[in-house]
Amino acid sequence: MSLFAFLQRHKKKIVIIVILVLAVLAVFTSGKKSKGNILDQAAGFVIAPLQEVAAGTANWFENTFTNRREASQVKEENEMLKEQIVSLQADLDRIAKYELENKKLSALLKIAQKYEQHESFGATIVAKNPGSWYDVFTIDKGSGQGVVPDMVLCTQGGLVGRVLEVSATYSKGRSILDSRSAVPAMSQRTGDLGVVKGDYTLMNDGLCRMEYIDAAAEIVIGDEIVTSHLSDVYPPGIIIGKVTEIKTDSNGLTKYAIVEPAVDLKHLDTLLVMEGGKHPQDPDVQMGTEQQEQTQEDAQ
Repeated sequence: MSLFAFLQRHKKKIVIIVILVLAVLAVFTSGKKSKGNILDQAAGFVIAPLQEVAAGTANWFENTFTNRREASQVKEENEMLKEQIVSLQADLDRIAKYELENKKLSALLKIAQKYEQHESFGATIVAKNPGSWYDVFTIDKGSGQGVVPDMVLCTQGGLVGRVLEVSATYSKGRSILDSRSAVPAMSQRTGDLGVVKGDYTLMNDGLCRMEYIDAAAEIVIGDEIVTSHLSDVYPPGIIIGKVTEIKTDSNGLTKYAIVEPAVDLKHLDTLLVMEGGKHPQDPDVQMGTEQQEQTQEDAQ
């Protein structure tokens, strides 16, 4: 048993003994005499130091027990504060996560509002093919939630791809990076047409290829490429990406462009799943109809 444990266990007995000793010493030293003999002086010489030692011992016991008590209380308070800090940090992390998800959903809502005539809902990517880029992946919505093949997949940045296969509770999607992907597209600035395809070699750099561009087309580097009104799957006007390079095909009759996707296809999680196909109320479809009518009037 340690000294402190012994003192803690017999604290009351020790205090009583110290008090009795002090009382006895007080009796012996009380009553001042005008004249003292040699024995009294000797007793005083011996007892005075004992009184000081007794008083010091009592103070030491009291201070020791007080300090130990305070140290134990401080330790408990520190443990409680540490637990509170951990809890508050967890709350902050959850709030930050909710804020990020809210921003993503708000951005997706803007796309849904632009194409409000097309039914849409959110989904989360739960798996992907091996590799750095999202070419083929799985979402957490299936036929039970209204998913059908060829529904369009978007994020706040623009087009991701389309639904490839559908099961009851999940679906597989294919992005525009996949070499089997083909999206009818056009330059938003000039209206020049082409087809954005995935390319196996370009995919390593996260790029696509826009083919079948007329040699006389006025597409230039920096032009924004969007889905065209010629697609039966993709609604018109969805941003695909920007032109980073233009080259002429070996036949000299067509060009092709290298397109950098608007969406970060290395980091995907939440998607907007949207009904595919053209719709008469799509702004670009309406504009195309008006242009056709104007062309017919000019011809007449």
